[in-house]
Amino acid sequence: MSFWRRKTQQTVEFDEILMDVSNLPAFNTGRLEGRRELPITKRSIFLIGLIFCLIAVAFLSKIYSLQIVEGNKYREISENNSLNRTVIIAERGVVYDRRGELIIWNEPDFTGQYSFPVRAYTDRLGMGQLIGYVSYPQKDKKGVYFRTEYVGRTGVESAFESYLHGQNGEQIIEEDVHGTVVGEHALKAPIPGGELHLSVDAGLSEAMYQIISTSSAQAGFRSGAAAIMDVHTGEIIAMTSFPSYDPEVMADGDNTDLISSYNTDDRLPFLNKVVSGVYTPGSIVKPFVAYGALAEDIISPNKEIVSTGEIVIPNPYNPDQPSIFRDWRAHGVMTMREAIAFSSNVYFYIVGGGFGDQKGLGITKLAEYYRKFGMGSITGINLATEQEGVVPDPEWKQKTFDDDWRLGDTYFTSIGQYGFQVTPLQMLRAYAALANGGQLLTPHVMKGQVSSSTDLGLNPNYLQIVHEGMRKTVIYPGGTARGLERSDVAIAAKSGTAEIGAGNAYVNSWAAGFWPYEEPRYAFILMMDKAPRSNALGASRIMGGVMEWMAQNRPEYLNPTTTPMIGG
Repeated sequence: MSFWRRKTQQTVEFDEILMDVSNLPAFNTGRLEGRRELPITKRSIFLIGLIFCLIAVAFLSKIYSLQIVEGNKYREISENNSLNRTVIIAERGVVYDRRGELIIWNEPDFTGQYSFPVRAYTDRLGMGQLIGYVSYPQKDKKGVYFRTEYVGRTGVESAFESYLHGQNGEQIIEEDVHGTVVGEHALKAPIPGGELHLSVDAGLSEAMYQIISTSSAQAGFRSGAAAIMDVHTGEIIAMTSFPSYDPEVMADGDNTDLISSYNTDDRLPFLNKVVSGVYTPGSIVKPFVAYGALAEDIISPNKEIVSTGEIVIPNPYNPDQPSIFRDWRAHGVMTMREAIAFSSNVYFYIVGGGFGDQKGLGITKLAEYYRKFGMGSITGINLATEQEGVVPDPEWKQKTFDDDWRLGDTYFTSIGQYGFQVTPLQMLRAYAALANGGQLLTPHVMKGQVSSSTDLGLNPNYLQIVHEGMRKTVIYPGGTARGLERSDVAIAAKSGTAEIGAGNAYVNSWAAGFWPYEEPRYAFILMMDKAPRSNALGASRIMGGVMEWMAQNRPEYLNPTTTPMIGG
């Protein structure tokens, strides 16, 4: 060991050289004072040089391999690979119904056709027009996106486009000459779209659709539509339009035969008939005529009018050919409440246009009250392109037919005929205003949202008379909506039958109203389109089937316990 220390010791102490050793104790040897390092040895320099040479040889060898041995290979890869900056398509937001059921979501594309999630839609029937569908992002033949967003085409997918679509990300993709991706590098992560919670109950909407579908097949109706609305918030609780379509088929676009059948179907499956279909309303306008007659002091609600089945208006130009305006039956003596219940045409001819010594509202006031309740104008819902419809008046007739207005035109307008055209949603909103005391709401499909409203300034005493007439329609002998009488909930309603087509060969059948009668919470509308006159199945009985389904499956709707406040 001492030998090794001697071999490795490379310093020379000061006492080994010529020096005055008397000063040695003054040096601090711990701080290397008084010590002297020898120069670096040749051996050390040689070892360091050898290490650097080995590293240089390794580098040169690798360079030789990359540049000379495999140079052609890497040059070809470099020339053929490409780096492309592209988008990462953001996931679209998902949609739930009011009960938390998922009705629109995203799924991986197992076909490999798309490099992003595809939309998936509920299998529940009758939801197509409500929820709509999307078109997907698209690439050109070179694989470059020329459309980088999902595009909502109709329904909720279109109406809430700005809410549902997310923010795309960015990435760099490396591809070889064959187009195979050999590397992906994200630069900015995508942000998915927002969740949407609808006010619509998908199960109830499907039940309405199935009941309407079965009834259409049974009675020969061409199509139908129905909706239910909260009369205090404007929330659409259920909505369906028959027939409908499959949104997934439309989004994928692959089943061209089925899509073609949709396009050629004269029942118009793409049309949201609740929002965009216009129809002759018939007798469901009579409660509004009654309110107008009371508000204008045209008639006492207790005054009796007799219907013998018709009224006859003399023709001064041809006495042998008087104008005859018929009731659908002879109702006998009735007051306003019974006239609403029996849906007497004669009564409303008289209060609408006047007869004998009984003054009528006249067409100007009739049109004013119809429009006051929102008929003939859009409701403000943003689900589809709304149609305004028509409230007939002299100006409209002159413009349309270049003809003067006549008394008979007023009579027919007072029972919802002639050129009258409304959407089911307009009538639903009007009935909600009757139910809630005169607040004309803007319908919507957002859960928990309270819509804006317009105070119509209605007289509660006159409204009560109209309510009583509508209640009689359901429970009174001879009432036209007896199919809605129930022991578990009191319903106020009005039926309507509108004659349409050449020679009035067909009819539309309507049911409208609200419940509970004592403290209204929900208004409803149901319209069955174009059945033969011989049909005996009316919309009131069909709506009765919907109420029965709710009693079995959604009893909370029949007996609501809270009444939300109306928004301003």
